[in-house]
Amino acid sequence: MAYNSKLSVFETQRAIKIIKVKFEDELCNKLNLTRISPPLFVETNSGLNDDLNGCERPVMFDLKSGISASVVHSLAKWKRLALKTYGFEVYSGLYANMNAIRRDEDLGPLHSYYVDQWDWEKVIKEEDRNIPYLKSVVKDIYDCFLETEKCITEKFPVLSRKLPSQIVFIGAQEMEDEHPHLSPKERETVYTRKHGAIFVSQVGKILKSGGKHDGRAPDYDDWDLNGDILVHHEGLDTAFELSSMGIRVTKDTLVSQLTVRGALDRLDLPFHKTLANGELPFTIGGGIGQSRLCMYLLDKIHIGEVQASVWDDNTLAECAKRNIKLL
Repeated sequence: MAYNSKLSVFETQRAIKIIKVKFEDELCNKLNLTRISPPLFVETNSGLNDDLNGCERPVMFDLKSGISASVVHSLAKWKRLALKTYGFEVYSGLYANMNAIRRDEDLGPLHSYYVDQWDWEKVIKEEDRNIPYLKSVVKDIYDCFLETEKCITEKFPVLSRKLPSQIVFIGAQEMEDEHPHLSPKERETVYTRKHGAIFVSQVGKILKSGGKHDGRAPDYDDWDLNGDILVHHEGLDTAFELSSMGIRVTKDTLVSQLTVRGALDRLDLPFHKTLANGELPFTIGGGIGQSRLCMYLLDKIHIGEVQASVWDDNTLAECAKRNIKLL
C-alpha cells in the first residue's frame, strides 16, 4: 500500500528540530538535568560500554597510541561514573545527546544501525530505590512527551495527537500470567492497543516460564526496579518503545545479576571494581530515543524518515515501492 507522509522532507527537518529543542527543555526542567558532552567511543577494556544482550559486537578499532577503543552502544554505565566525576548533588543529574552504532541490529521500520538518544542519569538517595519513586520519574518523563506532542501538533496541525493523558503501569510477569501463549512482543502490542501507553517493569528478570520479557545487561539496571515506556504505533499496529530506564544496581544486585548471567568475570573490569567498592552514587537513569520520538510524533512509518543511515537493498526497494522517503 502506498504511503504519503503528512510532512514534506523539508518540513520534517524543521519539525525534528522543534521536537528536540522542546523535549530537551522539558526533560531538564522536570528532572533537574544539565547537558554534558558524551564520548563517541570508550576504551574497550574499561567495562563502560553497554553490552546490551551480550551478543552484539561493538565497532572496535585500534588507536595510534595502541589503545583499543569501542564505539558506544549506549552510555548506561559511563553516565554514572560521570555523575561522580563532576560532583553532581542528590536529585540533580545530567543528560547527553548520545550517538551510537549497533552493527548487529536487524533492520526494519523501527530499527537502524544508527542510534541517537537522550541518555540521562540522576543522583538519588538509597531510600529512593523503590517502585513508587521509579513510577514518579516515569510519570515526569511521560509528561515531557505530552508537552512535546502538544507543541508539535500546534505548530503542524496536520499531525495527530495520540498519547493518552495517563500512562499505565504493568509488570512483565503480570503480562505473562495473563497471556502465557503470546510472545513478549505480542503481549506488548496487546497492552499498548488497549491502553495507548504503558510502562513494562522488571525487564531482564527471569519469569516463571524460565524466559525473560526482554534482554537487559546485568550491570546497570536493577531488574526489579526498571522498565520500558511503550506506546502504540497506529500506522504499524505495534508496540513502540520510546525509552528504557531504571534504578541502577548496588554492589549486591550487581553481583547477583552477574551470577545469573554467568558473567562474574566482569568484576575485574575498572568500572565494576569502582561500583563494587561503593565509590559510585545511587542513581536512576535511562535512554530516550530521539529518532523514535520524532518518528512517533510526526506520524512516520519508518525510522529512516527521521534519521540518515545506511540501508540494505531490500529496505531501499521496499521503501521506494511504498513511497517512503528515506533521509
